[in-house]
Amino acid sequence: MTRPSRSLVLDLLLAAAFLAAMLVERVAAAPELGDRMPLAVLLSTVQAAAVAARRSTPLSAYLAGTAALSAESLWVLTSPVAPYANIVVLHALGLHGTRARAWAGPFIALAGMAGYFTGSEGARTYPAIPAGVLFLWLLGWAIGYGSARRLEEREAARARLHREAVNGERARMARELHDLVGHTVNVMLVQAGAARRLLERDPERTRTVLTELEQTGRDALDELDRVLAALRHQPEQDPDDPSGRPGLADLGRLTGRMDRAGLTVGLRLDPGEVARLPRSIDVSAYRIVQEALTNTVKHGRAATADVSVRRLGDRLEIEVSDDGRGPAEGYVPGGGLIGISERVSMLGGSVEHGGGDLGGFRLHAVLPVR
Repeated sequence: MTRPSRSLVLDLLLAAAFLAAMLVERVAAAPELGDRMPLAVLLSTVQAAAVAARRSTPLSAYLAGTAALSAESLWVLTSPVAPYANIVVLHALGLHGTRARAWAGPFIALAGMAGYFTGSEGARTYPAIPAGVLFLWLLGWAIGYGSARRLEEREAARARLHREAVNGERARMARELHDLVGHTVNVMLVQAGAARRLLERDPERTRTVLTELEQTGRDALDELDRVLAALRHQPEQDPDDPSGRPGLADLGRLTGRMDRAGLTVGLRLDPGEVARLPRSIDVSAYRIVQEALTNTVKHGRAATADVSVRRLGDRLEIEVSDDGRGPAEGYVPGGGLIGISERVSMLGGSVEHGGGDLGGFRLHAVLPVR
């Protein structure tokens, strides 16, 4: 049985219980009711129906129930059971009604109390009774209204967290694709330029460069397939699953690709130090090195570069330097460096970049390892 159907059954059972109690009371008061008994039964039925409909149409249910309660007091006989059904419906109006409709509850309750106590002798004898009853009714409405608003706030917070998670995942995938496509395209452009320059004077070397260019494209397509597969199967993917994204163990292949593009890369990496890194750190460290080397190829005009990755206790240090022309005076970080900064910031680390001690460009990042 689905949840809505269970709620409906509970509502019908509660309405039936109220109707049964009101009919028992009406039968007990039959001598006083006399020929007003049919009207009394009708009004009791309306109030029970309001209890049954309080979730689906809370405002209409409370209007009908309050009108029946007032009419019962004015023209039939005050019922000791019916007011309890009325407060249940008022609470439901505060809980299930929209904000605008829920706020009609206190005003309807005030009008209903005026009609109800107009026909009550006790209210004229003890004026505090109407005030006390009205306070209880408004308290019941306030409890329902406050609960509804808290539910709304929780739903809004949940929706906000969901949006933030979706936006964060989109940003992560954008960085992944930027790093992959940007790096590969720049390497392929360098290789294509080398092939063009060698075409006339060294056809054999040109053939080798073109073969390397083809292999670079194939490697890029393979990695792109892994990234897109991870995106398609994101709900089932374990964040520590090494499939789909490269890590520091793949730096050798990366530096080899850079060597083929004309940039000689020296790599200092102790596999034992980084073998037990969390997967998020492993992937981010690889991407930082990849983007730094891409910038070297694209902007640095360097012949050599050095990459050093080492773990020192609870932090991982990454340094990439080259012998290129270095940053221009007053340089502004581009998209690649901004992407690196975002990665490092998300992991709680720090990053520095600028001119190296011996010229060229230097990037130094520190990632905490928890």
